[in-house]
Amino acid sequence: MSALGSKKGAADLILLVDDEPQILFGSSVMLRQAGLGRVRTLDDIRQLLPLLAEEEPGVIVLDLQMPHISGKEMLGELSCGYPGIPVIIVTAANELDTAIDCMKLGAFDYIVKPVDPTRFVTSVRKALDRNTMQREIESLRESLLTGRPANEEAFSSIKTRSPRMKAIFSYLEAVAPTEQPVLVTGETGVGKELIARAVHELSGRRGPFVPVNSAGVDDHVFSDTLFGHKKGAFTGADHARDGMIARAAGGTLFLDEIGEMSPATQVKLLRLLQEGEYYPLGSDLPAANQARVVVATNRDLSAAIAGGSFRRDLYYRLCAHQVHIPPLRERTEDIPILLETFVEEAARTLHKEVPEYPYELPSLLAGYAFPGNIRELRALVFDVVTRHQRGKLSLIPFRDATGVGLPTAAPDPDEGGEWLNLSAGFPTLSQLTQSLIEAALKRSGGNQRAAAELLGISRQALNQRISKK
Repeated sequence: MSALGSKKGAADLILLVDDEPQILFGSSVMLRQAGLGRVRTLDDIRQLLPLLAEEEPGVIVLDLQMPHISGKEMLGELSCGYPGIPVIIVTAANELDTAIDCMKLGAFDYIVKPVDPTRFVTSVRKALDRNTMQREIESLRESLLTGRPANEEAFSSIKTRSPRMKAIFSYLEAVAPTEQPVLVTGETGVGKELIARAVHELSGRRGPFVPVNSAGVDDHVFSDTLFGHKKGAFTGADHARDGMIARAAGGTLFLDEIGEMSPATQVKLLRLLQEGEYYPLGSDLPAANQARVVVATNRDLSAAIAGGSFRRDLYYRLCAHQVHIPPLRERTEDIPILLETFVEEAARTLHKEVPEYPYELPSLLAGYAFPGNIRELRALVFDVVTRHQRGKLSLIPFRDATGVGLPTAAPDPDEGGEWLNLSAGFPTLSQLTQSLIEAALKRSGGNQRAAAELLGISRQALNQRISKK
């Protein structure tokens, strides 16, 4: 870890150090036009180390010929004290020996004035990417050692006890400060937008979180929504209007259901990600994208690519950082905490007292697949609490809605229902009782009290029958 490991860091901040103001201005404009918006300038090299004591930039662009302290001398200081920060040397001296010395001292790159814009921007981007990768590795290492994300508050809106979810949180914490897109996949209702909001919170970006749903919108409307338009761009465009990209400047643009995008819109999104720029409708001049992009889908994009409905090159651009949110049926340990949260939320919303619920309810719900995931569980709880009058919540509406705990035409033999298969022979009363007890215990997760309630007998009676086995 660098000497700045505990200081405020900004993986996308570019620090330009040069004693010529016109050079600083020209370089800043060059970078901002390329979509690299976070630029800070310094015209006195003596201020560099005090500044680094407060904040760590993603890259330093350092002029070699400086008064007071030479760039070469400062490079040596940076290599020893701040080895994690890439340093790009810029100089008017096109000397091979000087270039070699700078690279030996740890310079990331060496650029000769007059600076070629493409070469300069490419070098800065590569340095930012390397810095980002180093930060990710360090954050992941720390998360693995502690077993939890450092900033748990950012995930406070996501109620979970699942180790899988905790691992996802740690990964997102590592990649959140980066510039690359994040692709969030998962079934409907698993909480993909909450994950996107957490990424925004962790990114440290000062701009807003701007969500856009990509499903069911034609290409023209979506383009206008995303890119905005100039006055007179089309009939009815009486005024210029900013799109969602402009509104998300300095923040995060969240595109939900990107698997539903039309091919034409996919091309425009690809250009936005590749070039870092876009064209408002009716404009011949590109605008730079200043927003971080997070996308989500419930579709299998690999299958969509194979079927020709989703661009492979766009997928490669989107999957730099990818997380899959497991469905609720694969993390049933979250059901108790979610149930408690939704019961309290429903009661508060409906201005009712928070009702108690049967202790076996979480076990009952764990037996249901929840195709609508957390959204479905929340809707179910709200419906039951809305209809509830007094006392403890009943299991009946939950059983009716999920079908769990109701008799079926063909019981699973593993659930203790083999006694219903009369083709295998008529069971004795003792066999029938034993099968029912085994099924009840299995359904209740071994909880004898819950099993007794399922059977409609006392716990003492159940214990007596178990002891006779």
